[in-house]
Amino acid sequence: MSRVGKNPVLIPQGVDCYFEGTTLNAKGKNGILSMQISSEVSVSIEDQKVTVLPIKKSKDSLMMWGTTRRLINNLIQGVHQGFTKKLEITGVGYRAAVQGDTLSLQLGYSHDINYPIPSDIRIVAEKPTLLSISGANRQRVGQVAADIRSYREPEPYKGKGVKYENEFILRKEGKKK
Repeated sequence: MSRVGKNPVLIPQGVDCYFEGTTLNAKGKNGILSMQISSEVSVSIEDQKVTVLPIKKSKDSLMMWGTTRRLINNLIQGVHQGFTKKLEITGVGYRAAVQGDTLSLQLGYSHDINYPIPSDIRIVAEKPTLLSISGANRQRVGQVAADIRSYREPEPYKGKGVKYENEFILRKEGKKK
């Protein structure tokens, strides 16, 4: 039994969920998102709740039960509130700036890195060393944050690089004499 799948997903005020064939659509203040429903589970909308049940007791159905429920929850939360990831930039001369639809990163290389901002993602440079990445799709927000972090991952000696706001970098001791 899936502990996650048993709980229904509550639909908040201002969010509209509806089916188009096997596609579940959610419409809210952050736009419209949709997802394809697996044939292993059945999804129903009633009383401002979305319930997911497995069709069979097979291993695949039970695996997709909790997964589908969580994806529907992310879909509804994305169109209602959205998701945000924050990145911190640490290092002398390391900084970021948003110029139109391009993120300009100076990360200690001989050249600036220009990252084109996708149309469904908002990036705000709150400080030159703090980026806020937000959007409705949780997977896209995480992927953009991971792409930006991959340009200069934090190193273990001085901690220089791009890291998530709540990430802990295990520091190593330097060379001894």
